[in-house]
Amino acid sequence: MNDRSRLHPGAVAAGFALEGKILRIEPFGGGHINDTFKVQTGSPARPRSYLLQRINRFVFEAPERVMANIARVTAHLRAKIAAEGGDPDRETLTVVPAGNGAAWLRDGHNEYWRTFLFIEGAQACNIAGQRDQAYHAARAFGRFQRMLADVDPAELHETIPGFHNTPMRMGRLVEAVEADPCGRAGQARPEIDFALARDADCALLTDIAASSNAPLRVVHNDTKLDNVLIDTSTGKGLCVIDLDTVMPGLSMHDFGDCCRSAVNPAAEDERDLSKVRADLGLFEHIAAGFVSEAGGLLRQAELDALAMSAKILTLEQGIRFLTDYLLGDVYYRVSRPAHNLDRCRVQFALAEDMERKMDRMRRLVASRIPPRD
Repeated sequence: MNDRSRLHPGAVAAGFALEGKILRIEPFGGGHINDTFKVQTGSPARPRSYLLQRINRFVFEAPERVMANIARVTAHLRAKIAAEGGDPDRETLTVVPAGNGAAWLRDGHNEYWRTFLFIEGAQACNIAGQRDQAYHAARAFGRFQRMLADVDPAELHETIPGFHNTPMRMGRLVEAVEADPCGRAGQARPEIDFALARDADCALLTDIAASSNAPLRVVHNDTKLDNVLIDTSTGKGLCVIDLDTVMPGLSMHDFGDCCRSAVNPAAEDERDLSKVRADLGLFEHIAAGFVSEAGGLLRQAELDALAMSAKILTLEQGIRFLTDYLLGDVYYRVSRPAHNLDRCRVQFALAEDMERKMDRMRRLVASRIPPRD
């Protein structure tokens, strides 16, 4: 997917409205989707750093729509942050325009690039069991939803159709099982049976939305905690990043995916499933942080579904790993045989532990919801 031999970041960076002379460009971060470079510029008055990225067109087939969403959302956030006395340059992404004023640049190879201001004094959240960071990161995601509550979701493009449509994901799994193009279904029979036994669960969130009890909102859709930058001086959540999947969705998607990615102390591809569990202490801190910011805007049906959404999004991710395994590992990068099957097993073990703890999870969420008039 990433043909680095064709990348010329220096020439591309010169096409953006950067301050000062370009001094240094180097690869940055460990992301698997977009190629990212840190660009350092110098001027006597104001040294600057930027992030230059090539947008992966294998994942995002319409980069213009991705960037239109990001430009719309960040402009709104900047105004809200300034109105609340914050620093828009640090508390949301700042899109640096290309020389023609657009939010992106297309090079001679038909590749799409974008540039953001680099946010100094911050690092990606990596909780490693740290409950305070889990709280602050979840609070940042809740604030993100709160600040975007008055943006009409219809103004944004659906850049990945059906991204969190769990019934659709189940349908694709069934198709993969029936086709079995790589002859792998036999090795995954217990996991296939686990998923099929929970077919009805897949529709729980979409049914709530269909009943009009959970409106479409502008949501992030990829709320891993490392998509929040933590202020290194205060330890608090500073900025929500990785906005490629910002589009219409359900509030429960963001909460559920945040829990899925954070409450399990084991690795995502852990082979010893006895280590996989839902840490209720982490869950409680995530619930407290998210509800402290977003709780006031959510309807009762949304609040009631938060705990269950953690299980549904975990089940959904397991289904996605399993489907990719059956299809021959065509989407997620793997580093060993049956890597995606191992990932699937972790997600299903986590979902099963959440099932055992669901009553307690519901009580923990309810305890964080303030009384309403």
